[in-house]
Amino acid sequence: MKQGGRERARHAVESAQQALQLLLQNLRGPDEARAAELPKNHPGSSRWRLFLSRMNIALAKRVVETALMCANQPLSINALRGLFDGQVDAARMREILALIEAEWSDRGVELREVAGGWRFQSREDMHLFLQRLNPEKPPRYSRAVLETLAIIAYRQPVTRGDIEDVRGVVVNAQILRQLEERGWIEAIGHRESPGRPVLYATTTQFLDDLGLTSMSELPALQSPGGVSDPQQIELLGAGIDPNPAAPGADAPATPDATPAAPHL
Repeated sequence: MKQGGRERARHAVESAQQALQLLLQNLRGPDEARAAELPKNHPGSSRWRLFLSRMNIALAKRVVETALMCANQPLSINALRGLFDGQVDAARMREILALIEAEWSDRGVELREVAGGWRFQSREDMHLFLQRLNPEKPPRYSRAVLETLAIIAYRQPVTRGDIEDVRGVVVNAQILRQLEERGWIEAIGHRESPGRPVLYATTTQFLDDLGLTSMSELPALQSPGGVSDPQQIELLGAGIDPNPAAPGADAPATPDATPAAPHL
């Protein structure tokens, strides 16, 4: 009897170990052909795999949801895979994200993919109500700031001289510093020309704050070369104003009105 009891206990432990191993295997994608050939009561059978797969997906969704809720920035597919020590492939992770996205489809918060990865954010129709929590109007950026940002966004990479050529006035250094501190532009190198001027381009943070996944989603220019067109500036500014920095962090810069010297 004791021998039989030990055998049954050993078999139960082995079965449990096999079942636990399948937890990760199922997240990577089960081998249905092999599973179909196994006995129904085998831990690797299709029935077992179906049960474990459902249990795994439910657990994975909870883990991913928790990580996205607690993160202070968007999480990439690779970052989310790291939650499972890389045992979940990219395709399965996208399936999990699609399930979460569908489950949140009728709520005031949505799961959204942006340039930096995936994040939860409030839906547009909720903004009116949320603004009542903080009735103070966010500081608007000056036209000089928006023009500079628009030129960089649509013509990047550009130098300070390029921006001045388009705007026709000297660019205040404070404007570039303000945009850099906000995380919307960055220096990406130097142009191989006399003086080796700094080249500026927009950042992933810029796209994230606008809720975009790539630069191709920026509004199309209304006219050739119309980067500084008033309507275009207002269109870009409308997407930026809902996501301002903390009060005082980005005070509107004084418009620069000094005519730019010709660049030789």
